Amino acid sequence: MASWQCTHIDEIAAEQWPYWAPIRHHFGIKTFGVNAWRGGPGDEVIKRHHEGDSGVPELYFVVSGNATFTVAGDEIPAPAGTLVFVEDPNAERLAQAHEANTVVFSFSGGAEGRAYESSGWDTGYLES
Repeated sequence: MASWQCTHIDEIAAEQWPYWAPIRHHFGIKTFGVNAWRGGPGDEVIKRHHEGDSGVPELYFVVSGNATFTVAGDEIPAPAGTLVFVEDPNAERLAQAHEANTVVFSFSGGAEGRAYESSGWDTGYLES
């Protein structure tokens, strides 16, 4: 087995899940969470949620396009290249795309003082 893997983002479940690229699941990553979210004008590329139950902070990276994040009621313009770190797990967050081909990566680890544990929500979607 090779010590590395490589793929293009468009090859990760693009047909089954056109708005979601389950990167962690694709590569079998068990040490951190990573997904990509795709959309066009008006699409929620990051669905409204909080991480209060898990206690996990999240980092978002706008790879392409343009979005606006709303975190704890604050609006954050986020053109390509923008990083948004949501340290407070209880802060509600969402991101809406403004351009075609907007892609946002989301990264997560463990809650403070704890190792990463997969929540398993992604596996449930992939197996249905």
